[in-house]
Amino acid sequence: MAPVEKAKKVAKSAKKGKKHPVNSYLKGGILRYSKAQMYKRRALYRLKDKKSPVVQKAKVPIKKVKKIGGPKNGGERTVYLNKSKATYPTKTFVKKRPSKANFSEHKRNTRRNLTPGTVLILLAGRHQGKRVVLLKVLASGLLLVTGPFALNSCPLRRVSQRYVIGTSSKVDLGAFKVPEHLNDAYFRRLKAKKDKKSGEADIFAAKKERFVPNEQRKKDQKEVDAALLKVIKAHPEGKFFAKYLQNMFALHSSQYPHRMRF
Repeated sequence: MAPVEKAKKVAKSAKKGKKHPVNSYLKGGILRYSKAQMYKRRALYRLKDKKSPVVQKAKVPIKKVKKIGGPKNGGERTVYLNKSKATYPTKTFVKKRPSKANFSEHKRNTRRNLTPGTVLILLAGRHQGKRVVLLKVLASGLLLVTGPFALNSCPLRRVSQRYVIGTSSKVDLGAFKVPEHLNDAYFRRLKAKKDKKSGEADIFAAKKERFVPNEQRKKDQKEVDAALLKVIKAHPEGKFFAKYLQNMFALHSSQYPHRMRF
């Protein structure tokens, strides 16, 4: 009989868990019962004359009397226990940023269609409108591209993906691997130190330095061009593909880039 009684008790406690709402909203945000009706339903009139005991807290002193020496100082003086600051800082202390916030350590994301071997159209710069071949994506997020130089005079250079249109035409680079030394440091230009001006004669003597590629760059360009030209010749439409890279991209009247498929 004992297990039957326990089962009954559990059933009763389950029923007690559900509570009917005392008041509910009708349509239009109006409550079912008014304030007066709820006062009656909750029997709040029983608590009308009932007074809760007042707990008196001990007063914490904020001042104290301090004795002062000297014949003409009054003997004593009232002083605040917690003295307020005389000066407040005009600017909050700025914490040093962690090294993770450095721009060089940010994660670089490139578009899905920008893969090695893809033909790109340059939208800005000295070689604007030229079609180039993407070799690889550098650590800085910039794209390493080349014409090749033998076809459209576009050398090895870095380009941001913002100034590039990725086309559907592609070259299979195959076993060709871009040399490891072709990185961001390879393209960094070293600025020559300027001498201090001694007189007016130096203003006219100074000339603007013009960039001239060194022998290492010329050698690397020839090696990359030779490998790319072999790959282009092996393309099913190699003869026409070379001409495609030589031709400049341009828009004519009634041609809209957002309607085109590249």
